[in-house]
Amino acid sequence: MTSHDLDVILLTGSGVLILAVLAVRLSVGIGLPSLLMYLGLGILIGYDGAGVQFADANIALVLGLSALILILAEGGLTTNWARMKPSLGLGVLLATLSTSLSVVIVAGGAHYLFGLDWQLAVLIAAVLSPTDAAAVFSVLRTVPLKSRVSGVLEAESGLNDAPIVVLVTAISVGEIGEYGPAGFFALVVFELVIGALIGLLVGAGGAKLLRRAALPAAGLYPLVVFAMTVLAYALAATIHASGFAAVYVAAVVLGNTELPHRSATRSFVEGIGWLAQIGLFVMLGLLVHPSDIALWHLGVGVGVGALLTFVARPVSVAASAVWFRVGWREQLFISWAGLRGAVPIVLATIPLANGVPHSIDLFNMTFVAVVVYTIIQAGPLGRLARWCGVETDRGRDVEIDAAPLERISADLLQIHVPPASRLAGVEVGELRLPQGASVTMVVRDESTLVPHRTTRILVDDELLVVTTRDLREQVERRLRDVARHGRLAGWDLDPRADRDA
Repeated sequence: MTSHDLDVILLTGSGVLILAVLAVRLSVGIGLPSLLMYLGLGILIGYDGAGVQFADANIALVLGLSALILILAEGGLTTNWARMKPSLGLGVLLATLSTSLSVVIVAGGAHYLFGLDWQLAVLIAAVLSPTDAAAVFSVLRTVPLKSRVSGVLEAESGLNDAPIVVLVTAISVGEIGEYGPAGFFALVVFELVIGALIGLLVGAGGAKLLRRAALPAAGLYPLVVFAMTVLAYALAATIHASGFAAVYVAAVVLGNTELPHRSATRSFVEGIGWLAQIGLFVMLGLLVHPSDIALWHLGVGVGVGALLTFVARPVSVAASAVWFRVGWREQLFISWAGLRGAVPIVLATIPLANGVPHSIDLFNMTFVAVVVYTIIQAGPLGRLARWCGVETDRGRDVEIDAAPLERISADLLQIHVPPASRLAGVEVGELRLPQGASVTMVVRDESTLVPHRTTRILVDDELLVVTTRDLREQVERRLRDVARHGRLAGWDLDPRADRDA
């Protein structure tokens, strides 16, 4: 590669990135997931568009898996464990039992209804069954959901990639017959359990290290946190455990630990997540050649997608939800919100890279199904959430960032008051912070003031609160209670009161 080639790559890459970021705004305006914009952008500059040729399935697979690692890390780091914990059981069942049941139903339908041979039928069922974290959260960011519903979707989309990757890889390289059903089941359990354990250990160790280390610059914290999640993946993958389970679990642990500069870390990882999504979807768009998609690809892709969306997904969700007290409307929404995105298309590159017969047909059918049913499912999600009664208002919470004050063993908290927060209108004295914590400054309209007990908090204020380290958790809990329930919020609210918030 010459310096001129580098200049061309940088020029093209920066232009595509700017267009992709602008496409986010456009996609929100017209109600479509941004991933479709990225795929379309890749197609426009690809073989059938501007003529950029990209057909290396091996490179696509490596880049796709790398992007999925970053997307799962971002999803875990931004997941609220307190909201997800009550729904973890159902989320895990959806990621395992429901996904397996979907594979069985779709594979049978693809074979008997659409005439695919068993290998191709099982492969298309496997690659389409897992939900995609990037697709789910790109849409649900704008749909505030009750915690038990969002927690289920977060857990499912974060964990269901791992067993499917094992299944698709085993079929593609011809290992599925070597294990037998019992052996393959044991392999999946081993990979998931060991991967999750490694993620837990790396996450807990990384959190302990970062709490004790005072790094010289705030910008180093996000880098170290992200590196910890990637380390978890690498350690698990090295011993042939599930790297995807490891990276997600490590990210959840780190994202829910009281670390310095959490807001900066969250903003950084969200940016990396967006960058990974943009690069991934544009690359997959480059890999697709629309001129090679035949009518039978369209027919089978739409048909198999319909079987999954309207039969397999609802049945598999009901099979898992029967063990929990989940109403039929919530089941309906969870079923409909199981969006597909980059994950199925990336999984379809595994048999393509391994030279499985008819793998190009599999890739084209997967692409058709993902595009068609993402459009169909994403559009009505907001209205469906309201009709199913799973929508809620989360705008009352506050955004809290923290920086360590090592010399006095204290923390400086920075609190932003959003428009719907019930902190607005409360006087500083009415916060009733414990002794050892105080509001030291209020930033309002680009000016600062030292507050009195009677200073009234307004919307968009930034509060600077200094607290001793042993009181920090209590102070944050008090601020969140007031933000949600107003000045009369008690110290010991019933923890069940916010389970649906």
